[in-house]
Amino acid sequence: MATRLFVGNLPYSTTENDLQDHFGQAGAVTSVNIMQDRVTGRSRGFAFVDMGSQDEANKAVEMFHGKEFQGRALTVNEARPREERPGGGGGYRGGGGGGGGGGGYRDR
Repeated sequence: MATRLFVGNLPYSTTENDLQDHFGQAGAVTSVNIMQDRVTGRSRGFAFVDMGSQDEANKAVEMFHGKEFQGRALTVNEARPREERPGGGGGYRGGGGGGGGGGGYRDR
């Protein structure tokens, strides 16, 4: 298990200092990063907390997973690397396109 923890189901009002203080009960917190919406800057309701050691990370999971924090039950587990996402496909590309359709009046 890694020392980086995923912390989910956070209230949008939670600050990095709140998490630093809370997870500090389990040991040394080396960093806290609350994920924010790129457009609005508002919290997305989850964060990553890095603990100082493997033992401290394990202790934090035991202490806080499923426990209430600021009125919500936290999800705390080992952070997993992002899965590779298939490229392409999305966006405004793709899909047929304008060109003249056959019907209507044409010169013959």
